[in-house]
Amino acid sequence: MLKITSKVEGEKASISLEGKLDTNSAHDFNDEVMPILDTVKKLVLDFENLEYISSAGLRVLLVVIKKMNEAGSMKVIHVNESVMDILDMTGISDDLVIE
Repeated sequence: MLKITSKVEGEKASISLEGKLDTNSAHDFNDEVMPILDTVKKLVLDFENLEYISSAGLRVLLVVIKKMNEAGSMKVIHVNESVMDILDMTGISDDLVIE
């Protein structure tokens, strides 16, 4: 299960993910984040409580990266070691600002 908490303030948004971003929850993340991307120029994804990300979750993340590269900027914060390993192995970490 994935808990998504989003906060939008003008052209800035932050989204926190808690749990697993997998096949069962990728659609929920997509439905939450896509409308936000139409209105913001800065996005922060907080992965502090994200336990796991699957290929379905990575697919949504790639779309988010592409849209934010066109519209503004984004960064990912508080990435734990296991999620960072997945981002590194897939090469997605090369396309992200990670703090």
